[in-house]
Amino acid sequence: MESKQLKWILLAALSLIWGSSFILIKRGLVGLTPLQLGSLRMLFAASFLIIVGFKKIAEIPLGKWKYIALTALMGTFIPVFLFALAQSEIDSSISAVLNSLTPLNTLILGILFFGMAFQRSQLIGVLIGLLGSLVLILSGAAHHPEQNYFYALFVVIATFCYATNVNLIKKYLSDINPIAITVGNFIVMVIPALIILISTGFFDVVQEQKVQHSVLFIAVLGIIGTGIANILFFKLIQITSPVFASSSAYLFPIVAIFWGLLDGETLSFVQIIGAAIILFGIYLSAKK
Repeated sequence: MESKQLKWILLAALSLIWGSSFILIKRGLVGLTPLQLGSLRMLFAASFLIIVGFKKIAEIPLGKWKYIALTALMGTFIPVFLFALAQSEIDSSISAVLNSLTPLNTLILGILFFGMAFQRSQLIGVLIGLLGSLVLILSGAAHHPEQNYFYALFVVIATFCYATNVNLIKKYLSDINPIAITVGNFIVMVIPALIILISTGFFDVVQEQKVQHSVLFIAVLGIIGTGIANILFFKLIQITSPVFASSSAYLFPIVAIFWGLLDGETLSFVQIIGAAIILFGIYLSAKK
């Protein structure tokens, strides 16, 4: 299949998979703590990936492992905990909208640290996107006083982690098989994730029914929403650009808001305006 067709198929698949991940996190937090959720998510993904792609790690040159470790840290390890912490206080749909800042931050970091060229309209888009984020967070705090919108900052930090990850992969790992990158990432994270999970006392409560139900949601999230999705994402980065690959975040809110509304979440008019401002800023930043 030609790259022009494949990139749109990958973009649509990632938008559907990752757009649905926010509601899975919400369901997982019913019986799990954020640390337990993040650890289990990585362990389920790692188990799946090692089974299907262990042989691929031989394709990773020794000198590339430092970048594998860095992309594991920035692309998965830190963000999974940040998103779990954020959604312990804010709605899944809000988390998804804020996650759409990833393309903006990819552009910012690409310009500052990776030599990416830019136009004035893209810089304007970045500023508009940041304004929309501020509107969304402040209006969300007013509309949901029972929620702590300080936790929305965890999502913003996670988007900078994702943006760093995208630029690192494009610059240093474009010649490596996407499955090899993904498997390598999770091999690096297995031991730290297991240590964190044990330290949370998870195995003392695993017999509880609500914990088991939550674990099932995180199993789906880990295998499909993390393992398979990362393979698709790394492939997309390699055949396109960092900003285009991260633009899958444009469509996350549509999927996530759909699931959120089905689950009883609400958005105020001002929050909708804030989300629209973010998406408009993203549109400007992504223009060639």
